[in-house]
Amino acid sequence: MEQAPPRPADSPRRTGGAIPGSPGIPAFSLTLVEPSEVPVLIAVPHAGRAYPGSLLERMRHPGSAALKLEDRFVDLLGERMARATGAALLVAHAPRAMIDLNRAIEDVDWDMFARGKPDSVGSYTPGLRARSGLGLIPRRLPGLGELWKRRHDEEELAARIAGIHEPYHACLHETLEHLRDRWGAALLLDLHSMPPLGLRGGLPAPEFVLGDRFGQTCTGSLIGSCFSYFSEMRRGAAHNRPYAGGYVLERHARPREGIHAVQLEIDRSSYLDHRLAEPGAGLASMAALLTGLVRRLAGEVAELGRLAQGRDWAQAAE
Repeated sequence: MEQAPPRPADSPRRTGGAIPGSPGIPAFSLTLVEPSEVPVLIAVPHAGRAYPGSLLERMRHPGSAALKLEDRFVDLLGERMARATGAALLVAHAPRAMIDLNRAIEDVDWDMFARGKPDSVGSYTPGLRARSGLGLIPRRLPGLGELWKRRHDEEELAARIAGIHEPYHACLHETLEHLRDRWGAALLLDLHSMPPLGLRGGLPAPEFVLGDRFGQTCTGSLIGSCFSYFSEMRRGAAHNRPYAGGYVLERHARPREGIHAVQLEIDRSSYLDHRLAEPGAGLASMAALLTGLVRRLAGEVAELGRLAQGRDWAQAAE
């Protein structure tokens, strides 16, 4: 397996959270140069590979399910992008099979649990994602069916929320606030990967999908810059379809307060091997391509911050 180059000494890495069933293994790690070099945070919520043995034992098809659930090795791209640009990097090590960090804690299919819905939940009805099988704890996958041999306990869910979900999102929030306070604006690039898309209207499938919740999570100039960059690089990109961004963007994006967020989906066949299981020959070139994107966006977000700080200063002077 290809390994990423070592981190420079001035990139402090701290860890947080805990994975139930895996003592001593953190739920996530944050690498952040101080003072920050660019107003960008790259987050990778779905590439975690720290599977407790107790979790694997309960899965019907652990190997196949892991390949389908994970954004396989997209964290290696994030590491290279962050190292080359100075962007902050937040990587989840807890697997998506254990808890999905791109879902709200209420988005639970309570039919998966031995005692059903607890009284404390009240009248909440799970959202479309949970009903489709991909809620806070994934239940089923196309082609594999049910993922679990037996039902879960509410106490297990509570431990995963407390040890993984809550500290991850607290760290994400604090880091974005820190970057915004330093630069006047900040950008969250939520990094994901997708299976190859089929032909769309007879046209080649896009290699990337940019999601901004249909214009809600970042200024249009940043999305426009993304599409301009991919066009210059002769790479196909789509907007919001089939992936518009999920809970991470809904929770953390606040464009009017200077915190912008974009979800970026990358075709796995562009950087993995033919089985979509291990890093492939395209990993280095894909990392270089996305490094260029981050550099361009970093300059534009910094300029947004300068403009915002100038307005704030002028208003204060009045």
